[in-house]
Amino acid sequence: MSKSVLRFATAALLMSAAVGATAAPAAYKDFELSGVLQEIPGPMPRCASNFGGTILGFGSSALLGKVTFMANDCITPNGASYTFSDGKFMITTMTGELVFASYNGQFVPTGEGTKYVFSNASFTITGGTGRYFRATGSGTLSGGEDMATGQGTIQLKGRILSK
Repeated sequence: MSKSVLRFATAALLMSAAVGATAAPAAYKDFELSGVLQEIPGPMPRCASNFGGTILGFGSSALLGKVTFMANDCITPNGASYTFSDGKFMITTMTGELVFASYNGQFVPTGEGTKYVFSNASFTITGGTGRYFRATGSGTLSGGEDMATGQGTIQLKGRILSK
């Protein structure tokens, strides 16, 4: 009986090694996401400025499909523009997987009323769940927002390595 168990264990080990050897190595993929957002500014005790924004939205990505997202960041006035920092971004896919990212940048006025655009904004992927567990990557963040209504658009464009 112990020979049967040993044979089974050896076969299982060889089979798993063969499957692991044929698995494709992790590779960076293009990552783009476009969506609409609603920001709610207000007090945020974790921020040095004690002020921040909470963002909710939805969109789509060729890689992830339809998504929802939630984010929050610290906001600091900087002349006519605003700096957003220490941002935490969470993307949820239709399958329930999550992608986590950090982000920062600036809002600069467009000269059209209360409309602002993102400037020098970037994101860094810091992990996730499911196939995005231990994911890494980075890219640029663009879009804009009407500061009077909090409504806006967002685009993320970069690369992601999921393991």
